[in-house]
Formats: sequence, structure tokens, C-alpha cells
Amino acid sequence: MTAPLTPPHQPPHDDPWQSAPAGASPFPGNEAEKGSPEMKTEVRQAAVVLVAVAVSGLALGLLWLWLAPRVPLISDATAVFLKDTEGEEAIAADGTFLLLALGFGALSAALVFLFRRRGGIPLVVGLALGGLLGAVLAWQLGTWLGPTSDVVAHAKAAGTGVTFDAPLELNAKGALLAWPVAAMVVHLALTALFGPRDPEPEWDWGPAYGPAYGLARDEDGRAAWEAGK
Repeated sequence: MTAPLTPPHQPPHDDPWQSAPAGASPFPGNEAEKGSPEMKTEVRQAAVVLVAVAVSGLALGLLWLWLAPRVPLISDATAVFLKDTEGEEAIAADGTFLLLALGFGALSAALVFLFRRRGGIPLVVGLALGGLLGAVLAWQLGTWLGPTSDVVAHAKAAGTGVTFDAPLELNAKGALLAWPVAAMVVHLALTALFGPRDPEPEWDWGPAYGPAYGLARDEDGRAAWEAGK
């Protein structure tokens, strides 16, 4: 009698249902994707972009404070009035903030694209959040450094009949979204136009059988394929 090829009580090594070793993941590819160095690098770069873009909101706030027109007020010792009731300075202040935010959004998107051309979801999220935080920071900085919000005290300090500036305010709060929206649109356009392209897939069509090939027979009479002349 011959001995069995597989020892008893031992499963073959090619058992497809064999359990994974203790501590090992049944899907090793998932662990590689979760802890991939490239993803960690993208998250770190996105955090840097978020902080840098948000801090640049200080420049936007200073520019808004410098360029926004002032709303003139006047007091008659009993109340405070608009000096020019038909003036559009308040609307112009909102428009100035909106235009500056759009410009900062386009500029930040261009700089981020030059920083990393491949883009990526974390980078776009960091750019959008940084733009929103930068716009809020610019708004708060401009109102804080501008004329005081205590209009009554300001009128008493200026005196009766003396023109003074109203507080710098942003009445159209939707202008805060101008920076992140402009940044995402410009970054998407730059990535679509000048971003790196993925290589085209090469299709393998197998052996080419065409009219240059014909069926012939060798010396033993067996059929064989050979290239025709």
C-alpha cells in the first residue's frame, strides 16, 4: 500500500476558506489605503493651505478698511441723521468687500494650484474652509479697526453739526461666501485646463491574425500557421 500524499488531520495549504492569521486584516488592501503616505501628505498640505488662506484674511480686512467709502453722519444734539439721505456709501462698502473677496479667492486658488498641481479633495476642502474663515476674519477686523460702533458717544465727541463717520458694516452677509466660491471655481478651472493628465490605457488585442498569415503544413503533414509572403 502507498502512503497518502496529504498527512491526516492537516488541511491542504491551498484551502481557499482558510482563516486569516490572528491580528491580520481579511482585506489587506484597505489598511494600505487608509494609512497610505500620499493621503497623509495631502491632509497635511490641506491643513497648511487652510491656515495660510485664513491668515491672508487680515490683508483683505485692511484693504476693505482702506478702500470702503465712509457713511457720513451728523448730529443736532437730539438725534443722529444721515448727512446725505440719498447716498449709496453703505452699498458701496458691501460692493468693495465683495470685489476684494472675489479677487482674493482667485489669487489664493492660483497660488494653491501652483503649490500642488495634482489637487485632491483634501486640498480643495482646505482652500474653501480657509477662504470662508479668511472672509470672516476680514469682516471682523475691518469693523473693529473702523469707526466706533457707539454712534451716540461718537456724536457727542464730534459735537453738534459736525460730520463724522458711521461704523463700517457689512450688511450683505452673503458676500462672505464670495471668497470660497471664487477659489473653488478658479481652482477647478485651472486643474481642468492645466492639471496633469492620467495616461491613456493601452488595450491588448491579443495576437494579430490578418491576411499576412496563412495555414500551411510542415514536413510531417501537420497544420501550422506561418506568415505569408
